[in-house]
Amino acid sequence: MATGAIRIGISGWTYAAWRGVFYPKGLPQKQELAHAARQFRSVEINGTFYGLQRPESFGRWRDETPEGFVFAIKGSRYITHMRKLRDVETPLANFLASGPLRLGPKLGPILWQFPPRMRFDHGLFRDFLALLPRDTGAAAALARQHDARMDGRAWVDCDVDQPLRHAIEIRHESFRDAGFIDLLREYGAALVTADTVEWPLLMDLTADFVYCRLHGSEQLYASGYGPKALDRWADRIRAWARGAEPADAERVLAPTQPRAAGRDVYLYFDNDAKVRAPADAAALIRRLEAPRAAARRRPAPATRQPASARKASTSALKAAGRSK
Repeated sequence: MATGAIRIGISGWTYAAWRGVFYPKGLPQKQELAHAARQFRSVEINGTFYGLQRPESFGRWRDETPEGFVFAIKGSRYITHMRKLRDVETPLANFLASGPLRLGPKLGPILWQFPPRMRFDHGLFRDFLALLPRDTGAAAALARQHDARMDGRAWVDCDVDQPLRHAIEIRHESFRDAGFIDLLREYGAALVTADTVEWPLLMDLTADFVYCRLHGSEQLYASGYGPKALDRWADRIRAWARGAEPADAERVLAPTQPRAAGRDVYLYFDNDAKVRAPADAAALIRRLEAPRAAARRRPAPATRQPASARKASTSALKAAGRSK
């Protein structure tokens, strides 16, 4: 059975409190992303949530990270929090034209995060999910529909042709609804598993990948994850990557059938307030790598020789005076 790719990372990388702790003392700020990318296989870009970035920034981020690295991008809050998904085709085109496509093969899932007071509206979410492009070609076509505000600063091409994934993070109990889960499955969008004391923690599988955000299970954005908690998350990740479901998964609907191809797993620590995110991410990575490392260290089983060969070998040793 195949196993999906696992990417453990951090939500953002520009935090003053991390300097001298996660980042070496004296490391120039412009080198922080490169340092983070040497530790983790993925990070979330937070700035895209607060405002439209520029293509040059995406190009720089692409150049500063190694081959195989992947960015997750937070969708614009103008779409999710201000317009609340109403009349968002042009804002979505502007967002896509602002530069994400310049990441090329490093463009990972787009995270759409919704405010705690936003309730589930079936029609509104159906229209939004139907609008989201499913691949880079469709995203480029939509980006070309940007308005005049993006003239002279738009990037509407992509040098790779690949699927485009979307993840939906909800924060209101009204989304604990079978209709919502069915919608996500219809459009292939992942339901974000968000670990926090304040919002629903759901693990319904709705796409060919899993997206998790660990915000701090005791204190939002601050509390860390101890050994037992990290062990639980490691077990869940292994199950998802195999295409199965964790034994302790809380769901709206019944478990899905195992996926023979496995599922890719993206997990980001967002408990940055006390510099816990990088340390917790590194600790989780070590747990996931430990079984593989043990397997590599385990000696290969000895090949048993046929009896005739063993007798011949013993005779040869005796003749040479080396038999014990």
